[in-house]
Amino acid sequence: MHGIIGEVHEIDVKEIVPTVFKSLPAVLLGTLLNILDGVSYGMIIFPESGVFAGLGGMGVSMFFVSTVVAQLIYCFGGSSFAGANGSMMIEVVPFFHILASTIARDIGDEYPKEIIATTIAAFALSSVLTGLTFFLLGYLRLGSLIGFFPRHILVGCIGGVGVFLILTGTRLSSDALDPPTMETIRYFIFNTHALAQWVPPLVLAVLLRVITMRWKHQLVFPIYFMIIPLVFYIVVAAAQLDLGALRSDGWLFDMAEGTGGGEDKWYGYHSYLDLGLIQFTPLWTTLPIQFALLFFNILHPPLNVPALSVSLDEDVDTNKELLAHGYSNILSGCLGTVPNYLVYVNTLLFYRVGGGNRIAGFLLAVATFILLMIGTGPIAYIPVMVVSSLIFVLGIDLVKEALWDTRHRVSRMEYITIVSIMVTMTAWDFVIGVLFGIVVSCFFFVVQNSQRRSIRACYAGESAISTVRRPAAHRAYIREVSKQTRVLRLQGFLFFGTIAHVEETLRNIVEDATWKRNPVRFVVVDLSLVVGVDMSAAEAFVRVQRLLAAKGVVLVFCGVTADSPCGKALSSVGILQEPSVEVFETLNDAMEWTENAYLQAWFRAQKSWTTPITLPGRRDTSLSFDETLTGSPRQMQLRDVGERTIAGGRFTVLPNRTNPYHPAEFLDKDSENSSEPYNTLLNAFSSYHDVDQNTFKEIAPYFERFTFPDGFVLWETNDTPDGLYIIESGILRASYKFAEHSPVIEESMVSGTLAGELSALSGMPRNARVVVEQQAVLWKLSLENMRRLETEHPHLAQIFVQLVLKAAKVDTDILLAALATR
Repeated sequence: MHGIIGEVHEIDVKEIVPTVFKSLPAVLLGTLLNILDGVSYGMIIFPESGVFAGLGGMGVSMFFVSTVVAQLIYCFGGSSFAGANGSMMIEVVPFFHILASTIARDIGDEYPKEIIATTIAAFALSSVLTGLTFFLLGYLRLGSLIGFFPRHILVGCIGGVGVFLILTGTRLSSDALDPPTMETIRYFIFNTHALAQWVPPLVLAVLLRVITMRWKHQLVFPIYFMIIPLVFYIVVAAAQLDLGALRSDGWLFDMAEGTGGGEDKWYGYHSYLDLGLIQFTPLWTTLPIQFALLFFNILHPPLNVPALSVSLDEDVDTNKELLAHGYSNILSGCLGTVPNYLVYVNTLLFYRVGGGNRIAGFLLAVATFILLMIGTGPIAYIPVMVVSSLIFVLGIDLVKEALWDTRHRVSRMEYITIVSIMVTMTAWDFVIGVLFGIVVSCFFFVVQNSQRRSIRACYAGESAISTVRRPAAHRAYIREVSKQTRVLRLQGFLFFGTIAHVEETLRNIVEDATWKRNPVRFVVVDLSLVVGVDMSAAEAFVRVQRLLAAKGVVLVFCGVTADSPCGKALSSVGILQEPSVEVFETLNDAMEWTENAYLQAWFRAQKSWTTPITLPGRRDTSLSFDETLTGSPRQMQLRDVGERTIAGGRFTVLPNRTNPYHPAEFLDKDSENSSEPYNTLLNAFSSYHDVDQNTFKEIAPYFERFTFPDGFVLWETNDTPDGLYIIESGILRASYKFAEHSPVIEESMVSGTLAGELSALSGMPRNARVVVEQQAVLWKLSLENMRRLETEHPHLAQIFVQLVLKAAKVDTDILLAALATR
């Protein structure tokens, strides 16, 4: 059948009667729980003093109206839980007292009818606001957002409610209506009559928890509270005590006629809802309290629903449950009563005794409505200690949940927050307690996150060489001069609490003592794992950049783009527009650019060479390294390393005068042979083995020369290999895609390096896509020529394969090292 609110499971008419009989124990238990909750918490909806004295019965009626509304909405398809139990939100009673007290103070005690009318209107408004919020959250499917709210703040609020209920139970038992002061505390402790009234309910509450620790059956709780009034009246009958005297002494409730109790009807509270009596200005002033109450209200269903779903092993949609809560609370507000929600404990007990169907839920709504029709007259015969014990039980449970259950589950700061919220709520105000908890949580959040390391790693550039395949001499030069590069890898969110350590680390790089030992040319800041940068952090980078620029150090940002959140934050303070600041998308691009800058500095300093080398990636740079590389320790290091690696040894560097795009070549000083592919073979392999130069002359005829334009695709991933290539000039770029979820890894290959060697030797498919990035001249050793070389000159073939494997091993090591540092 189709429900009023949503889709309901079909019910076989023949099964209705058996289902009704099977549901009777659950309905009886649910009704008893509603009676206990209604009498206990409905009685304290209104404060016990002032113009609200004697309105406990009216509060009970409002409790039952709200409960019936929720129960009907849930059982007619609003909830996915077939046996859902609805009830008034009992945890928000402290907020009701604040609302009532605020309104009474603003209007004045001389206008009791106006105070009561405005207070009931405020209660109804809280229901409407709660319902609208639930409805919007469910309709927009935003139920999961509430889960982002700090759990320990809610726990602290729950603990504050628990303390409030314990104090309320004490005052209700001893008929002391004043708020807790030193005078009332002395009265509770030293007055014999007061002790006799509040100690027994407290002992009964503690005894119940001791019993339930040993026996956990769901019927223990209701049977226990049925025995208490039975024993009470047995004692009264045995002692022949007068009920009127007991009522006047505070052992029984005094339900006066005309205050919502006695002969008044259940709908009697509507007589107070006169628009002419409602004072809208005081109602308006309660909005901050309303929003605090709303904030507390909306946190319960998103926590109760998933917990109940797990306990009952039922898969439900939280957003649908929020819609149901929206309907039930809006309807409750229209009827002038208080907010309601799905009760976790009652629903769980209801299911366990056979109430997991919609017929049982409907029967519970009918039974609760019958209680509502009977009225509140029977409350006058309920012992006060029963209600007080119930209040004590819930209060103790909530305090235990907040303080004891969390002692090993939360951090020290979170526990301090929980305790401070409880103290603030008890000593001052519930709204102040909620706000205080939010402020304290924000403070501790800043403190905790400030203690976390934003610097993931800090190392010299020699540990993060780019993936560019370069000639061995270039690599040796770069590996040494990259000590002038410092890489700082950051993570998390950079804000005023974490940027201080980052700024200090960057400043230490250019401190006098450190600077003399390790002068720096580039500082690379990797932001790829940074989720955001606030203004304080961005301005800290500005300060650091000015300090670095004064020392001639270039600040390089990577892992960020101008359109990314981090890029926008840095752009907002103008740092990305500074002349000594560079920006790259990846760390590999940044390191490739710094390596190119080092190489350019060396070759520009060689006066006899006018032809620039060809470099991969971004080649434009406005850096003005000293042309002579003399003077400062940084420049002298570049000169010394260059002479030792590029210009020194058996081989020297000569420019190729015939091709302006051809980088420098490595030639034997004594060699007169300058033919190709001899030069290219010599450049590629000379540093890996002491090989007779005649060996390269004998191998050279097996290679074929090819010229490819920009953008030409040499091969795609998984293509069958057709041979290996040695690059004479130009640049190739390989793109590796190891898995669908992994990023593309780029590797540039310049002159004097190999391409496609491993797949050619192994005969396995290509593992990358290779494109000509800049017009290239390649020498190809095809698979056929490789087989011919193995047949005609097996010894040469063996030497050549060893050289190729050595070159491939070095290239693979560098690629793996680059990936390991990313």
